[in-house]
Amino acid sequence: MEDASGSEWPGDHAPSVDLRTDVPHSARMYDFYLGGKDNFAADREAAAKVLEIFPDVAPGARANRRFLGRAVRFAAGLGIRQYVDIGTGIPAAGNTHEAAQSVAPESRIVYVDNDPIVLTHARALLSSTPEGRTAYLDADFRDHGRILSAPETAELIDFTQPVALLTVALLHFVPDGDDPGGVLERYKAVMPPRSVMIFSHATTDLVDDSDESQAVVRAYSGAGVGLTPRSRDRVTEFFTGWDLLDPGVVPVTDWRPDGNPDDAALKASQAGAFGGVAIKPA
Repeated sequence: MEDASGSEWPGDHAPSVDLRTDVPHSARMYDFYLGGKDNFAADREAAAKVLEIFPDVAPGARANRRFLGRAVRFAAGLGIRQYVDIGTGIPAAGNTHEAAQSVAPESRIVYVDNDPIVLTHARALLSSTPEGRTAYLDADFRDHGRILSAPETAELIDFTQPVALLTVALLHFVPDGDDPGGVLERYKAVMPPRSVMIFSHATTDLVDDSDESQAVVRAYSGAGVGLTPRSRDRVTEFFTGWDLLDPGVVPVTDWRPDGNPDDAALKASQAGAFGGVAIKPA
């Protein structure tokens, strides 16, 4: 169904009754790092353990959010008017539709996430401009067939025209055994020429203390949240077949900075993640 804002509410995807608020979830931990309030005691406890080891995870998360905004506005400047944002997370300032529609109010966005808490906040997330459209799909990144063929996607996304595909701070939660690169290739394959991929990924390459980074991974694993940081070379492989734009795969603070003082104050080791943007060749 559709509300007055031009947003679609997936009425056939009711929030899960098994919310499991006693189990940490990566999206809710990320919400806590961003200063949000849509998290629970289990999330805060797990996040606090990570912060004890690596306090910069919080400013790094905020830097990643700013990277998303810059990259989306860049894509909008290229003429992109439709976006598929997988792993969107809990509503917070600077959502994809806010960044895109600040440049082009007619932009259309399909958000995808698999956390029931995100679904319960979808109405807040989906406050589109009157000219634009947004929809929310309750699905997992690995279920590419469902995401690409869903009615929500078919209604908003025209795959004969360029699309922006976003997997921001997502694939480090997909273990190697689930073949994240192979799954990503399924999405890349259906994107038409001149589409844009916006990507960021946690890494240990930027962290000075390897013991510290390993302790962070253990803290996530101990909370039941798998975390697989990857090297710059591994991150670069995710862009295979597409043209990486300058400045390439860099710390998220260094991707086309816009003078934000918080980004300027962060060291690469504090950013903790690589980011990059690529275009599918014609």
